[in-house]
Amino acid sequence: MKATAKAHPIQGLVKYHGMRDEELRLPYHDSISLCTAPSHSKTTVEFDDDLAEDSYRVDGEEIAGRGAERIKHVVDHVRSLADIDTRVRFESENNFPSNVGFGSSSSGFAAAALAACEAAGLDMTLPEISAVARRGSSSAARAVTGGFSHLRTGLNDEDCRSERIDSGLEDEVAIIAALVPAYKETEEAHKEAADSHMFDARMAHIHGQIAEMRDGLREADFDRVFKLAEHDSLSLTATTMTGPAGWVYWKPDTLRVFETVRELRDDGVPVYFSTDTGASVYVNTKPEYADRVEEAIAALDIETHVWEIGGPAHILDESEALF
Repeated sequence: MKATAKAHPIQGLVKYHGMRDEELRLPYHDSISLCTAPSHSKTTVEFDDDLAEDSYRVDGEEIAGRGAERIKHVVDHVRSLADIDTRVRFESENNFPSNVGFGSSSSGFAAAALAACEAAGLDMTLPEISAVARRGSSSAARAVTGGFSHLRTGLNDEDCRSERIDSGLEDEVAIIAALVPAYKETEEAHKEAADSHMFDARMAHIHGQIAEMRDGLREADFDRVFKLAEHDSLSLTATTMTGPAGWVYWKPDTLRVFETVRELRDDGVPVYFSTDTGASVYVNTKPEYADRVEEAIAALDIETHVWEIGGPAHILDESEALF
């Protein structure tokens, strides 16, 4: 009863913010994202009655507190689905920076859910597994189905699950990840989302933005899709900044990247910025412009990674297990 899975993190295009149910992590509204590769999380899960207790390790460190609670919530749901009470050994590792706005919780919980379901002997589709991953992180649901994916809101696992959106853009996007290493804590921002006076305004336009994004992806309209994503980043930040904590997570380097992107665009380069809840920036362009854009961002003395769109979470060969 052991399995290893790999998943790619998400970049939010139309981002979710806030949860109507914190235990089941049911979001207030739909969301759409793309997965970034080769950045990934790899997770091995083993159910073993000989274990004295459950154990959880991420990037070589034992996880306790709220982090362990979130992993246990996913594992316990898998145990319930499989009708087992077997103890678990859980180990995960990321090949990219965590807690800086690059979606490590999305890939981490996507790989965890898939590996746990496989190890428990469950025969489930990726959309079904996305509802398992959602219990750890709503964005993880979209990391399960990969590519461009849409998580629908709902009050149950049949409605609130992720689906893949077919788009001709999957091979037409280069992502320059600009690392601004400022630690952030997304969960607290979600808890106070509805307390912002800007939240109602966001809810009023988000459904139209989802429809526009889906249509842009179907039409493979690069500029339309990533202009929407850039605008949504600004809308999300307006909401987080006007919550009770007044949470401002952008840093001076974040704004320098924005300005460079706008200068490149004024010079005819198809390029747009996007942020999730963090100071790091996704810079989206076309592959033929990737070198020019990466050089411009690196010239700011900011660490960069060049990524592409990644596929769905998948099971790895047993030879790639972490233990």
